Amino acid sequence: MLTSHGVQAQRLGAKRIVGVDIDDALVRLAWKHRRSVWSQQGPPENVSGRTQEGEDPSARSRKRRRSSLSAEDSHRPQQGIPDYFPASCEHMFGPLLIPDAVSQDGSFPHNVAFRTADWVHNEIPDDAEGYDVVLAFSISKWIHLNGGDEGLLKFFRRVYQVLGPGGTFVLEAQEWDTYGKAKRMDPKLKENAKTLKLRPDDFERILQDIGFGPAEHLGAVGEGGFRRPVDLYTKISR
Repeated sequence: MLTSHGVQAQRLGAKRIVGVDIDDALVRLAWKHRRSVWSQQGPPENVSGRTQEGEDPSARSRKRRRSSLSAEDSHRPQQGIPDYFPASCEHMFGPLLIPDAVSQDGSFPHNVAFRTADWVHNEIPDDAEGYDVVLAFSISKWIHLNGGDEGLLKFFRRVYQVLGPGGTFVLEAQEWDTYGKAKRMDPKLKENAKTLKLRPDDFERILQDIGFGPAEHLGAVGEGGFRRPVDLYTKISR
């Protein structure tokens, strides 16, 4: 799921996105994907280089559309058009270099970064600023099997700690029947699984005990065997 962060950073206007994984190979792949997404993005409309006198009708039309934006939208950083160049361009000519950031406006791709870390047990520098949203897609099972019940509880408490008041935790919890296949992959996980007392059905209660509000059930996402429920929890100030 690390590769989805580039799309979120590019299209949703996030000020800052940090993706974390314990697997350095996945993190390196995510950095590579970030550059790939950047390479397929078109130039921002405000750097076309044309003078007002030489504008074509389509440019004037774009100006009219921009003038109709709300005051809030008008202060957002200018972004290039996503998927402006086909992926074949990158395959033929290689990815484009990412220029140095010229400001702290949080524009893509400088608003997204990736870290290799065992985040359950180790902080990263970005944690100091805190987050508005924490996403946990397809990881609860692995944290549970590797760290046991206490490892999972520590993860949930860490999420609560780094979120600001009213922050949201979006959790895609793998169901218990999917643990069996994972247990067969590694003898250590199989042994750890024998000690587990908590089940995914307990997660909502546990998160509320930690300090989150009731779950908002957003429905299932994904396809086939990867179709799982997603829940949103809001941090309640104490």
